[in-house]
Amino acid sequence: MTESSSAAAVREAVDSALVLLTVEEAARRLRIGRTTAFRLVLAGEIESVTVGRLRRVPADALPAFVAKLRHRPAEAA
Repeated sequence: MTESSSAAAVREAVDSALVLLTVEEAARRLRIGRTTAFRLVLAGEIESVTVGRLRRVPADALPAFVAKLRHRPAEAA
């Protein structure tokens, strides 16, 4: 295991234990871009909460978002 992959493994283990995620962490878990994640949060597609002045995404909001995507009818191309 290289140094960067071991650091990524440690970071992912820590990430999985978090209850509230930053939008960037949520984007990383969903494997989408940071800008796309912010747009989805602002549109209300991904649930988020404010803690003081901070915007956080509950970890359980990500599976709910994916489930919503899976049940959404396919858009015509």
